[in-house]
Amino acid sequence: MDGYKYFYPKKAASWWTVLDDILWPEKKIKDRIKQRAEGFAKAGIDTAINFGFHIRFDFSNYFSHLHGYFADVCKQLHNHGIKFIDHYSCNTIERPKNELDHIKLHRTNRHHVLLHHDPIAAKYAQYEGHLFNELCEIDVRDGKRGYSENYQCELFCHNNPGFLDMHVKYLNRLMNEVPLDGFQIDDMTDYAFLATCGCEYCKKRLKRDYGHDLPLFEDKTFWGNTDLHPMKWGNYNNPVFRDWLRMKTDSIRDHLKTIKQTIGDKPLMTCSSSTGPIYLNAVSLDLEKYIDNLDLIMLENCGLGTDTINWAGADAEAMQQKDIAKKMGNAPALALSYTIYEDGGYLGWSLSRFFGVSNWCSTLPGRLCEDLPDAMQTHDIISAYNNWEDRYSPIDPVSGEDIPEIRLVSNRYCRENGWRDENGNEHWTKAAKWSEQFVNNNIGYRFVRAYELEDAKMLIKEATPLLLDGLGCVSDTQFESLKSYLDNGGRALVSLPFGTHDKKGFLREVPLSELLIEYNYPDLHIIDSITSTGSLKELVDKNLIHPRIKALKGDGMRALRMRVHDNILHIHILNRALKAIAHPSARSEYSGTDVLARIESINIDCDYVYEIDLGGLGITFEDAFLMSPETGDKKTHIRTQRVTDDRIRIYFDLNDIRIYAVICFGEPVAEIQKNMV
Repeated sequence: MDGYKYFYPKKAASWWTVLDDILWPEKKIKDRIKQRAEGFAKAGIDTAINFGFHIRFDFSNYFSHLHGYFADVCKQLHNHGIKFIDHYSCNTIERPKNELDHIKLHRTNRHHVLLHHDPIAAKYAQYEGHLFNELCEIDVRDGKRGYSENYQCELFCHNNPGFLDMHVKYLNRLMNEVPLDGFQIDDMTDYAFLATCGCEYCKKRLKRDYGHDLPLFEDKTFWGNTDLHPMKWGNYNNPVFRDWLRMKTDSIRDHLKTIKQTIGDKPLMTCSSSTGPIYLNAVSLDLEKYIDNLDLIMLENCGLGTDTINWAGADAEAMQQKDIAKKMGNAPALALSYTIYEDGGYLGWSLSRFFGVSNWCSTLPGRLCEDLPDAMQTHDIISAYNNWEDRYSPIDPVSGEDIPEIRLVSNRYCRENGWRDENGNEHWTKAAKWSEQFVNNNIGYRFVRAYELEDAKMLIKEATPLLLDGLGCVSDTQFESLKSYLDNGGRALVSLPFGTHDKKGFLREVPLSELLIEYNYPDLHIIDSITSTGSLKELVDKNLIHPRIKALKGDGMRALRMRVHDNILHIHILNRALKAIAHPSARSEYSGTDVLARIESINIDCDYVYEIDLGGLGITFEDAFLMSPETGDKKTHIRTQRVTDDRIRIYFDLNDIRIYAVICFGEPVAEIQKNMV
C-alpha cells in the first residue's frame, strides 16, 4: 500500500455512548456492550469509532469509570476482530454562559454526552494540577476567556504549555488503561473564530515566528469590520493578518505533532468537514498543513437533512480529501455520513462507493431536541449494505484506481491568503463548480494540489490535461513547474487571473499570466472561468477534453464513474434524480433543516446506452454484469457491443434501482452464478 503501515477501516460505524454508560461496570452496561458488539459483527463492521463521550475533559473526575468502559468495549469488539478508535475533543470544554445557552446546548448538542461543570465548581476544575480556566484561549475584544457560540464551549489554547502538558499526560494514561487501536482527536480548530486567541503564548509565538506584535483590537487595518460575525473579520490586504492566520494553523500542526509523538505506532486522524473554502482560515483549519502528522483522512460527508440528496456538490471535497490521502502514501480516506433512517445510510454507503473511499456510518440523534421512537441503531442501518458488499462486490477502496480525463488544480495558497477575483469569487468556488460539472457529465477527474503543482516531474509523467481556473496566488516554483510541463508537450487550460499574487499573498508587479502567454506554448489554452461564461461543453467541443463516457440513451441523471479494482474495470452508477421525503415533524435543531426519512427516484427513462472509450487502459473482459444492493443476489448480464478496438457500447436498464448500481467487467462470483439472469 505504498508505505501505509497501519490497519485501515473499510466499513466503520459509530459506537454511540450515553450518560449511564459511565456507571460501568454495572451488569446492564456490560450486557449492552456485549450485545452491541455482536450486532456490529453481524453487520460486517470492521471498525467501531467512539461517539458520545466527546468533550473529554468534562469527564476528568470520571476517567477511571470511562476508561474501564472503553476497555470492556475493546475486549468485546476484539473478540469479533473489530478495531476500536477513540474519538474525542481534547481542546473544548462545555461552559454555557447563561440559562439560554444551557437550554440551547441541550437542544442542539445532545450527541455530546453532556455532563458539564457547575459554574461555581468550574472555577476549580482541573486535571493533573492544571486549572482549566488557566488554559483557555483569550478573546481579543475584552481579554476574557474565548467562547464558542456554536457549541457553548470554552476552548483550550494550542500554544498554552499547561494544556499541552495536560493533554500528553492524559493520552499516556488513556493508552495505558485502554487497548485502543487508533485515535481521532477532534476539534483541532478555533471555534471562537477570529475572536481568539490573544493570550500571552500566542502573542509571543507571533513575535517569535513572524516578527509581528498582535495589533490592538481597535486597529481596523488588521481586524477589518468587527461589526460582522468573527468568522468574517480580518483584512487580507494586511500581510500581518495573513501571518497571524499562518501562526494559528502552525500551532495546531505542532499540537498534532505532539499527539503523534505521544501515541507512537497507532493511527491518528482528525476531523475535517472541508478543505477548500476561505472560511476555513477563520477556524484555523488547514488539513494540507497537518498531514505530516496524520495517518488517516476523513471527511464529514452528509448530514441528517433533506438537502443530502443534492450530493454532486459534495464530490469536490471528497475527491480533494482522497487526493490528500493518496499523496500520504496511499493512506485510507473515510467519508462519514450521518443519518437517522435506512435510506440516509444507504445513500452514504453509495457515496463512499462512488467516491472510492471507506464508509463511516453514523446516526446523529443528539442533533434533534428529542429522540424519534422509530430511529434505527447504526449497525442495523448499515448491515444489509455491508453484507451485500462482502458477499457480492468485495472491493477495496484503497486499492481502487480512478481514471481521470482531466486534472483539476486546487491551490491552497489562494485560500490561505484570502484571494478572490474582481467579482468576489474565490478559487475554491471555481474548482468546486468544475467538479460538479464533471460529475454531471460523467467526466473522470482528479485534483492536483499545491504540492504536486510545484513538482514538474509529477506533472510531466501524466498526459492528462491540467485545468487551472482562478489561481490568483501562484508560487515561483509552481510557475516554473507549469512551464516545464508545457515545454514537454503538456496541455493546460488556464482561466485568468493567474499569478497576480505570490504564495504569501503579495501583489506581483506583472501577473504571471502575461509572462506565460509570451512563451506561445502550442497547447496552452486561455479559457473562460466557470463562474463567468466558461462551460465544459465548449472544452469538449473544441477537443480540449476527451470524455471516455458518452451517453447515447437515458435521462442523463445517472452519474457514472470508472474505476479499476484488482485489474477489473468497474463503473459505479449513482442517481442524481432523487427526491427527499422529510420526516413529518423532526428538524435538526442545530442546522434548522428537515430530517431525511426516505428517498425516492424521479428518473424519467431507466433504459441506458453508453459508449465507453477503453483506449490505453489495457482492459480485457469477456462479460459485464450489473449489480445493486436493491436487487439482492441477482447479478444481471448486460449486453456489450464492440464499436472499435478501443470503444464499446453497453446496454442496460435500471428500472428496479433507485440509488446505486455497479457494472463489473469480469466474471461473476462463483456462489451466485446460479442467480444470473
